[in-house]
Amino acid sequence: MAGSKTGTVLIAGGAIMGSFIAYFLKKQGFAGEITVLEADPTYVRSSTALSAASIRTQFGCPVNVHMSLFGADLFRNIRSEFGPDADIGFVEKGYLIIGPEGSQDERRAGVAMQNGEGADIVALTPDEAQRRFAWLNVEDIGIATFGLKNEGWFDAWSLLQLVRKAAIGMGVTYRQAQVDTVEVHGGRATGMRLATGELLAADWCINAAGPKAAHIVRDLAPALPVEPRKRTVFSIKAPLDAADFPMLFDASGAWIRPEGQGFICGIAPPEHNDPDATGDFEPAYDLLEDVVWPALAQRVPALERLRVERSWAGHYEINTLDHNAVIGPHDEIPNLLFANGFSGHGVMHAPAAGRAIAEHVLTGAYQSLDLSPLGFGRIRSRTPLHETVVY
Repeated sequence: MAGSKTGTVLIAGGAIMGSFIAYFLKKQGFAGEITVLEADPTYVRSSTALSAASIRTQFGCPVNVHMSLFGADLFRNIRSEFGPDADIGFVEKGYLIIGPEGSQDERRAGVAMQNGEGADIVALTPDEAQRRFAWLNVEDIGIATFGLKNEGWFDAWSLLQLVRKAAIGMGVTYRQAQVDTVEVHGGRATGMRLATGELLAADWCINAAGPKAAHIVRDLAPALPVEPRKRTVFSIKAPLDAADFPMLFDASGAWIRPEGQGFICGIAPPEHNDPDATGDFEPAYDLLEDVVWPALAQRVPALERLRVERSWAGHYEINTLDHNAVIGPHDEIPNLLFANGFSGHGVMHAPAAGRAIAEHVLTGAYQSLDLSPLGFGRIRSRTPLHETVVY
């Protein structure tokens, strides 16, 4: 479908993804009307607000490496993008990802691919890892990989407020409303029907509804394979110096990084105990004592002594096909576009996804970064593009 700089755009979802789409549409010259429909403008349960707010370039798919590189550059130069007072507290201290014995060849091949795509990752032997990180127990590891640049963490809430404010300042309308379904007639999306029954007409419909993305296109085939999965974050204090501590991902799946005067940590539950989490925001307290704490104490002995300050649960929007995002137009409905299923890396990839969707609306094609490998066609053909570095 040819692009357009005029007309009406409706975006379902007003958190980080929908806001970056709206922002880049206006920044790149869309002169029409843009309305962002968000059910809860407090964002109290949005994936953005409840995320661990981190960014990495250590991925298994080259397209994800490139999306992260764009995001990291924007975060590092946030004032150039949003003004001299913009601040998202970007801490560029890297991801330290632990690999077990036997994973060395695979992990070194991954590092070679990542660096070939523009990342800056180093592979460390156990001895090298311990020399760099004295608090690390390396007795049972085979390799560690560490991001020297373009990896770290930031304040997702501050980022959302910056992007949202900028979009509004350029004429984007935010409306409190719950989208129930995208209306499709004659091979075109004609608008969005709200939970109240009201129908809003549009020339372009964009699904940025996060964990609810599948619901609003439930009448279309094939089904969008996106489901909410609960992820619990624990805020802790521990006798450990956080000054040079990276984002640590253990081979067990447990993770930890500095936050404020302490740390935050967590782990994904086992797949057999990871159901659709619609409506469930109750922290999984048992994970800390039964899984996270023992794993982290094994990797970082100082974490034998920790104190839990608080905990919360948010939702990942998991693409159950391949743990990769679905980005771009529907293969049979060209004015219906998706930015869904990021499977835990939505906040870090929101800038690249937002820019890409804006380019497609304006020109009918990607201009800066080709995200066609993440297109909807693979959903219909059931040909997954598996992301192998998943946490």
